[in-house]
Amino acid sequence: MSIFSMPVIVIAVIVMILYSGVKVLREYERGVIFFFGKRSKALIGGNGPGIIVLIPGVYQMVKVSLRTETLDVPSQDIITKDNVTVKVNAVVFFRVVDPDKAILDVENYLYATQQMSQTTLRSVLGQSLLDDLLSKREEINSELQRIIDLQTEPWGVKVMAVEVKNVDLPQEMQRAIARQAEAERERRAKVIHADGEYEASSRLADAAEIMSRTPATLQLRYLQTLTEITVGQNTTVVFPLPMDILSAFVPKKPPET
Repeated sequence: MSIFSMPVIVIAVIVMILYSGVKVLREYERGVIFFFGKRSKALIGGNGPGIIVLIPGVYQMVKVSLRTETLDVPSQDIITKDNVTVKVNAVVFFRVVDPDKAILDVENYLYATQQMSQTTLRSVLGQSLLDDLLSKREEINSELQRIIDLQTEPWGVKVMAVEVKNVDLPQEMQRAIARQAEAERERRAKVIHADGEYEASSRLADAAEIMSRTPATLQLRYLQTLTEITVGQNTTVVFPLPMDILSAFVPKKPPET
């Protein structure tokens, strides 16, 4: 190896070292940088986004994504306030708003958020009745989001929303709820039928009162009934004819003097 090739090798090594220290952070990424273990900033570019320059072996960087992440909470065995055992799972939407806290104040913010979500899910739903769990889903979701967000705020994590996905009931409870729903439908049907009977009887009472004041309407109704009976019938129907109808066709005698 000649003496002239040594500087070339040294320059090449320096260039490779500097190149390895060039990092690119996307718009949704930030870097938490340490200088010999102490929180610091890059030589060029700060904490991102864009191009930043680090000295290899001296600076270390941890990338943190600022995008909203989805966290599945596995099914939890929960005993409700009315002593019903159910399995409930949920999904949590969160994002890192402070990369420094997410790295410095908690060992693993993703795992910590997951564990906090599981314990909060069991705690909140364990204080709820089964009917509330099935019918007041929005209120329960809001309460879960508020409590989890309050616990994760010191970690630089913002919980955007919490949604309870599935509530698995025991078979005997499903049958009981089905019977309850069927009984409720029958009750509503009977109430609707009774309301219809009441309204019909009220209408008939009004019609009877009108007919009692105007006898001609009763006679017209009588003739209409005769017409409806004879339509499509090949048999002879004997129907008594009230004398009030015939009296309309008999001339009245003048009063005797």
